[in-house]
Amino acid sequence: MTTMLPIKHVTKHRLRSKSFVFSIVNPCSSSHAACASLAASPSPSTPSTSNSYQITKQEVVSSFKTWFATRKVQLDPLVDRIYQLLNASADNEDLFPALSALSLPLSECLVLRVLRYSATHRDINSCLRFLDWAGSQPNFHHTRTTLVAIFNILVRADRKPGVLECLDGFRRGVFLHNARFHDILVLGYAIARKPQNALHAYARMRFIGLDLDSFSYHVLLDSLAEKNYFNAFDIILRQIRARGFENHATNIIVVKHLCKERRLEETEGFLNDLVRRGEGLKGPEVSFLVGALCECFRFERAVELVKRFGSSGLVPLDHAYGAWVKGLVRGGREDEALEFFSQKKDSEGYCMSSSRYDVLIYRLLRQNRLQQVYDLLVDMNESCIPPDVATMNAVLCFFCKVGMADVAWELYSSRSEFGLSLNHLACKYLILTLCWDGCVVEAYNVVKSLVGKSYFPDEQTFRTLASALYRECKIDEMKELIDLSVSLDIVPTASTYDQYIYALCQAGRVQDVNLVPGELKTVAARASYVKMINGFVKLGRGDNAAQLLYEMKSKGHKLNFPLCTTVICCLLKMDNSRGRFFNLLQMLTRCESPTRCESPCRIYNFFMEGAGRAQKPDLCREVFELMKSNGVEPNLNSRVLVLRGYLRSGRISDALSFFNVVRGQGLECKKLYTTLVNGLCKCNRIDMSLGFFKSMFRLGFNPSLECYEVIVQELCSLQRYQDAIRIVNAYEKTGRPISSFMGNQLLQHSLISPKLHDTCVYLRGVGFSANSTLNLVIGAFSSCRRMTNFLDLERLIEKCFPPDIFTYNLLLKELTKSDMSKARSLISQICQKGYEPDGWTYQIMLVEDTEVFMDGTLGGSASGGKLNTYKELCNIANEMGQLDLIYKFMDLANYQASLNSKRGAAFGFSKIAKQAGDALKPYLRSLLPRLVRNQYDPDKNVQART
Repeated sequence: MTTMLPIKHVTKHRLRSKSFVFSIVNPCSSSHAACASLAASPSPSTPSTSNSYQITKQEVVSSFKTWFATRKVQLDPLVDRIYQLLNASADNEDLFPALSALSLPLSECLVLRVLRYSATHRDINSCLRFLDWAGSQPNFHHTRTTLVAIFNILVRADRKPGVLECLDGFRRGVFLHNARFHDILVLGYAIARKPQNALHAYARMRFIGLDLDSFSYHVLLDSLAEKNYFNAFDIILRQIRARGFENHATNIIVVKHLCKERRLEETEGFLNDLVRRGEGLKGPEVSFLVGALCECFRFERAVELVKRFGSSGLVPLDHAYGAWVKGLVRGGREDEALEFFSQKKDSEGYCMSSSRYDVLIYRLLRQNRLQQVYDLLVDMNESCIPPDVATMNAVLCFFCKVGMADVAWELYSSRSEFGLSLNHLACKYLILTLCWDGCVVEAYNVVKSLVGKSYFPDEQTFRTLASALYRECKIDEMKELIDLSVSLDIVPTASTYDQYIYALCQAGRVQDVNLVPGELKTVAARASYVKMINGFVKLGRGDNAAQLLYEMKSKGHKLNFPLCTTVICCLLKMDNSRGRFFNLLQMLTRCESPTRCESPCRIYNFFMEGAGRAQKPDLCREVFELMKSNGVEPNLNSRVLVLRGYLRSGRISDALSFFNVVRGQGLECKKLYTTLVNGLCKCNRIDMSLGFFKSMFRLGFNPSLECYEVIVQELCSLQRYQDAIRIVNAYEKTGRPISSFMGNQLLQHSLISPKLHDTCVYLRGVGFSANSTLNLVIGAFSSCRRMTNFLDLERLIEKCFPPDIFTYNLLLKELTKSDMSKARSLISQICQKGYEPDGWTYQIMLVEDTEVFMDGTLGGSASGGKLNTYKELCNIANEMGQLDLIYKFMDLANYQASLNSKRGAAFGFSKIAKQAGDALKPYLRSLLPRLVRNQYDPDKNVQART
């Protein structure tokens, strides 16, 4: 038998179906010929032979189906027909006429049969719908038996609120004429484990002179024992004994009560008294005591009791041994339970009941002891023990845990053939395993089919399924799953909701966000709102984006400049933009609650920035004036935003007028001057900008680096190199090093024209002291000086300013003029230094005749020409009018290059393998999977690691 792995290893180590050979050597008589093969060999311990590996998945599935079919399920044709109608009809309007058309012999017995059948299939809704129809039929009234049956079904399905709601309606209804009215109330509350309510109903009943019967008394007594109402338990027990209702059920409940109180010696004495009085023990009494002793870790005493009661003949042997096995399992001694069972089976032929097998199997499943689980399943089959529903669920869990999702799915799909209804544990394992196996749609269909049968995934399973649907881009299924959870009053977590929002936005279905229920939006994280807002902005739906922005703010999420300005710009492109603009401003300012860290004019600044970017400076100024009229004092940023808004629109006179007003108020500062200087440069007013730049020195404002960079850039673009050199020299005199941006500007223009170098030579001739190293670099880039080694040029650049990827691209462009091999060497050095080549890097390296693909890789053009050089690829992209094709070609070329290198490695490995011969064989088992993953694994990270 192949060693089986825990569930956490399933995704990494897949076990093949052929590793499990299930055929049985049937030791039973011909009457048990229905028992089919389940084990590969006569016993689980026998090693598998070479023939065992020829077993297919279908044979494995078939063998288990045959074993499942040995479970005797008596089919009631009438009840089955009723159940089919209950499942086929969507609402009561179709169901009630269909049931009435059957002319059913409606009776208490028939109602109980239908309820039992539906409950076996875990279909609680069908139970309730049939009960509703039966109660509406003339000449039929629900009896206490039918009501108790539905109460028990609802409680077992964890629907106690439904029982309480039914009882409250029953209590307030018009049923006071029923002689058993109070009796039903006591029974209902007792079954729902609400003993306090049951005691109140019992007290009212006794007050008006009514009393319970023996059955009702015992149900109430059991409820009191379960909920540890010790004083009330003693009172009701005395009432039972006073009325002569004491029987075997009373003894079982008393033993359970004493065990829950841990009065174990008293319990043992009580059982001894029963034996002395000649009252037979039927087993459950001993089971409770043995289980309690094991839970208290008094295993030796439990062994003595099992031996004494088992050997005395007063307790059935099956109960005594079964109680011991169950007690050991509950006490955490599974190994002792397995050893005890093996010994008793060999020495006495003892065979556990299916329920005892289930207890042991489920505990071993939780501990991932899958070998022992397999052995027990084989033993059950060899012993001709038909599986019950719990056993079949355990088989599904077993296959899920060993990673055989295909076998588990086949058994699940055939569940109707042998009456299998999944429990919560099997549902969880099946859904998780299908998700990990990539069968996401099948996992979702499992949830969808079981929702009507009182099942919905727990938080972990729901989150895993939702994440799997998100990864597979199954948006419709994800939407249905979330709708199902909301219909059941289960709110998904914020992470699940975020994934749903991301999926909608990535699929361009951001408008579907409006269909999301409101209760889900309460769990939305900030990232979800940002994603939704950006999605609506891309669609041009500024009104929806504005509404989400308001919701985001009202829920306490912090707004920022980029997000708000994006929404505002989108609003200003719509109809009635002015009204929408001020409406959003009013909504956001109303819910604004400034903190110590936030300015009260923060929201107004957002809108001024948005209006400025939308080229609406008048609107920006209007918001500025609105601030002051609303009693909010504008801060420095507010004034900067108004000034920037005028400059962005090219309204220089208005910008200067506003600047003069601010300066007249004595509020001039470095930031205002910086904004004005930069804005004038971008408006091509370099002389005016230089005037204000010089004014900053006179006023004692040291210009920022940004001012120098913008001015140098503008002067270079106008080829006013002399002024640019003087500005750079002035910057150096402040004691600060030349920035990468300024240095790159000078180097770039020295590549364009030799005028920059000529200007440096002229200034040096008239006695202007400048950076001599910078002059050397400019001369080298202007082709006026030749550097013998590009490394020397690189070192000179590093002395002038810190290089970046733009600098290396300039150096690369200079080297491609003379030596492509050195340029390729520089590329590798760039990567070694931690810089990531950008698009311009590859564009520099690609000349017209650069061969991107080998001949014949892409076929030929329509005119019969080749498609392998960069120039030919550009031509075909231009002809088709799809310039983005060139980028797709380059991605394809990159992939082909990596694939060719891997094939080369594989070819080299084949040569080595031929020479190594037999010496390589011991290592093939580990080498071959790595070679396959290196070339074919879909995860590039895995490829790189191998």
